[in-house]
Amino acid sequence: MQKTVTFANGQTLPAIGQGTWYMGENAANRQQEVAALQAGLECGLTLIDTAEMYADGGAEEVVGEALKGRRDSAWVVSKVYPWNAGEYDATEACERSLSRLQTDRIDLYLLHWRGNIPLEETIRAMESLQQQGKVRHWGVSNFDLDDMLELWSEAGGQHCATNQVLYHLASRGIEYDLLPECQQRNVPVMAYCPLAQAGRLRDTLFSEPVLQQIAQQKGISVAQLLLAWVIRKEGVLAIPKASSVTHVQENAAALKVQLSDEELNLINQAFPPPQHKLPLDVV
Repeated sequence: MQKTVTFANGQTLPAIGQGTWYMGENAANRQQEVAALQAGLECGLTLIDTAEMYADGGAEEVVGEALKGRRDSAWVVSKVYPWNAGEYDATEACERSLSRLQTDRIDLYLLHWRGNIPLEETIRAMESLQQQGKVRHWGVSNFDLDDMLELWSEAGGQHCATNQVLYHLASRGIEYDLLPECQQRNVPVMAYCPLAQAGRLRDTLFSEPVLQQIAQQKGISVAQLLLAWVIRKEGVLAIPKASSVTHVQENAAALKVQLSDEELNLINQAFPPPQHKLPLDVV
């Protein structure tokens, strides 16, 4: 059984999508990145997440190339800088993204993180983009619970389709309050860096004996185990970056991995869930 996530508008998507952070930075890798995204679509990973920030728009250009002739098979997410999220700047920023993506609409447009522009103005900007047909749905990224409560209290704020935040086994803070509140309101959470950033935390996860043992017993990789863990809860969608066809196929296979209560208990012992409020992790 493949895990899915349903958005408030009724859109149902596989619980694993494709991230593009660091794509578009090296021209020598471009064709491999394009091929990986296309392979992901063929594997059913229909959500592709990008941003105007990534490689100064280069990642959006990679996505645009990957979607040639297959735009309708993808659900495209992009993100706007906070200083571009005002009533007038948002239109120009969105049009630049549309041009790089070589499409006439973005399926889900996110405020990348909170800046100085009032939320009410950003909501108006997003609604205007929707009315123009440039954006189908809008949401936010890197919002903690206080930010979300403020957003929901604004006129139109309840139409926020998602909150994209850092979430992986070594960063479980959102489980204390943010994730339960989003689940209660049927607002899916998109988990970026679900395998942790390259570096110490990632090394800690991939070398953890308990995870290695469970993965070996299940005949899967530690990466697949970590992805299956992230999407184990309702309303959570993971967006790992995979710039090779092999990794994309491995990610797609994780959609069918089921974790038993015993396995989850072992994982919790090694990486305990939060017992109090923690600041939102951001990279």
